[in-house]
Amino acid sequence: MRVDGHQLILSDALDTVAGWPVAAAVGVRDAARVLATTGPDGQAFRWASVTKMLTATAVLVAVEEGIVDLDAPAGPPGSTLRHLLAHASGLSRDSDRVQAPPATRRVYSNRGIEVAAEALEAAAGMTFGEYLRAGVLEPLGMSATVLEGSPAAGASGPLRDLLRFGGELMAPTLLSPATLAAATSVAFPDLDGVLPGFGHQSPNDWGLGFEIRSHKSPHWTGAANSPSTFGHFGLSGAFLWVDPAAGVACAGVAAEDFGPWAAAAWPALADAVLSACPPA
Repeated sequence: MRVDGHQLILSDALDTVAGWPVAAAVGVRDAARVLATTGPDGQAFRWASVTKMLTATAVLVAVEEGIVDLDAPAGPPGSTLRHLLAHASGLSRDSDRVQAPPATRRVYSNRGIEVAAEALEAAAGMTFGEYLRAGVLEPLGMSATVLEGSPAAGASGPLRDLLRFGGELMAPTLLSPATLAAATSVAFPDLDGVLPGFGHQSPNDWGLGFEIRSHKSPHWTGAANSPSTFGHFGLSGAFLWVDPAAGVACAGVAAEDFGPWAAAAWPALADAVLSACPPA
């Protein structure tokens, strides 16, 4: 365990990670610095769908640079880049099959995120990986993070890089505060859908690449997390959430895939972390 010396007592909360049935590294930070970590924070792990937040951030950087437009057509007929990032395009999970008209249902779609990345590639005249590296990873000092394969699930890196990204989501330097606030607010409200691993949610709220906790139950964050909490988890056992009301972010990476262990351990950890952190 490494503790930053901050007055918040987080060591007991993170000590629970040693009791998980998988090898993992977990950390907590505020907007200014990392407060505490446990486990090998420099070891690379797969991030799986946590990658979607990196991809969304790259697209939003491109929006602010005038390279792409969130409301330009992209994906199936009637869909836009905004729909794709919000899992509201109607594209199925892993193919170009259309399951619903745009903005009528929250259909979690890896393919939708890939199509968004392809739109950025076409507009920027460079590969998505190159744009991600130049526009997001290098400016944030995420030098050990790599994208291999799908922009929806292909990133891997160490906890320390994931915590750097968490800091960016608390105090943005790449995006304007207004852009980040819009991306982490509900897009296309009142859409029902399935949250992978946790079943049907009504509504199944998402922002632009970021899942919004709202009042979902069951959920992978804790009962103490505010409805404004946003983030993502991956099948690989990685996760990152930011709770603006508490002013903290928590991230984790693991050597085993998401399963019942994570569905039980992550909410308990979140509640323990938040019990040590007074509201911001």
